[in-house]
Amino acid sequence: MTTDDLSALIRSDDPAVGLRAVGALHRLAEQVEAAHVDLARREGWSWEQIGDALGVSRQSVHAKYGKGR
Repeated sequence: MTTDDLSALIRSDDPAVGLRAVGALHRLAEQVEAAHVDLARREGWSWEQIGDALGVSRQSVHAKYGKGR
């Protein structure tokens, strides 16, 4: 699915279609975030730096991506 496809789905007049598109966007955002958090950690970023970049606390980002991941 392309960005244009997703954009068209978001503008749909059918709430079911629009809500599925929103769900797809949430899943995509989570995947992109996880990939970049992993990259930042490999490059030596602290949890505080990552949290600042994401606009969340270091504790929040560490709880989500830290130990056990």
